[in-house]
Amino acid sequence: MKTNPYEEITAFFLLVSISSFAQEIALLKYNGGGDWYANPTSLPNLIQFCNTNINTKLKSKPATVEPGSSSLFTYPFVHLTGHGNVVFNDTEVKNLQNYLNSGGFLHVDDNYGLDQYIRKEIKKIFPNNDLVEIPSNHPLFQKPYSFPNGLPKIHEHDGKRPQAFGIFVKNRLVLLYTYECDLGDGWENSEVNNDPLIVREKALKMGANIIHYIFNN
Repeated sequence: MKTNPYEEITAFFLLVSISSFAQEIALLKYNGGGDWYANPTSLPNLIQFCNTNINTKLKSKPATVEPGSSSLFTYPFVHLTGHGNVVFNDTEVKNLQNYLNSGGFLHVDDNYGLDQYIRKEIKKIFPNNDLVEIPSNHPLFQKPYSFPNGLPKIHEHDGKRPQAFGIFVKNRLVLLYTYECDLGDGWENSEVNNDPLIVREKALKMGANIIHYIFNN
């Protein structure tokens, strides 16, 4: 079977990037008017927690990357959050497809109000794949911290149960969508949302599980 030369190049690019620059993660700067920049202290706090508790060596500040940029392939983990509209154009969709199919990972965290927009954009990227709920026995919830009931509830939002959805490609989780949870708010500085320490710790531990999963699977 013939392979797509572009996919081979991008896969090689990501492989080299992970081995060379795997200590940097990124925030996705998207178009559409949504506040992609929400929760500015979230990723720095998650990075600090991971470096202290699970022996990662992540750079202290995350990069910012656009979905259509070739530099997307230099980050093994990309985080998307916000409250409003998200729009990917055709070029960005293709770039995200190549990135995720070549070994990249996208974590979408609904900061409240994102759901109605992001599901349509995820469908653009994976028209033949459905978001499926990730069961509580998945490795994502097992280590280094145990979450026997799956995704923890951090903020109330609409009072629904928290759900972790995923897109799997050849049995590999390439996209994680956390809904009715708001991990990012739990990662924020304590004075931002006045969350109790126990809630912030749950959020950070779940975030550490995500980072651990990406670097070990």
